[in-house]
Amino acid sequence: MPQWDEFVVNPIVRIPAMLMLGLARFRRGMTLGVRAAVFDEIGQVFLVRHTYVPGWYLPGGGVEPGETLAAALDRELMEEGGIALDEPARFHGFYLNLTASRRDHVAFYVSHNWQQPNPPKTPNLEIAECGFFHPQALPESASPATRRRLAEIENGTTPSQEW
Repeated sequence: MPQWDEFVVNPIVRIPAMLMLGLARFRRGMTLGVRAAVFDEIGQVFLVRHTYVPGWYLPGGGVEPGETLAAALDRELMEEGGIALDEPARFHGFYLNLTASRRDHVAFYVSHNWQQPNPPKTPNLEIAECGFFHPQALPESASPATRRRLAEIENGTTPSQEW
């Protein structure tokens, strides 16, 4: 497995993704996303590795104009993990994501009640890999923000204001 700083991203996928993100910045004064920590019955968390950025992340993505946070979360979990929530996820915190831009914000949720009727076929255009991992045995290239959010949940600490 390549290290975080050695990871080579597929330019065929990365370039359109970067153009899409750049366009979103011009269309909206602020960007808004959702992510979730989805835990299985033995306490493992679901993570994804995208084709266009290095590392492993909690699943999620952008909220579209006219879309609620809950609808965006449902859509992203289904797209990235084939996961359908059995009940609304618990809101954990709202963060400013300065690593993306000065305008990016993330609403973060936690779920323990879900099902996976359509496990994703990977790799695909967006997701290179996905799976469940014990929070104490995350992939080496799990993003720093992923590690911070899981530590907040595990330790019961007040969420940070920055992603």
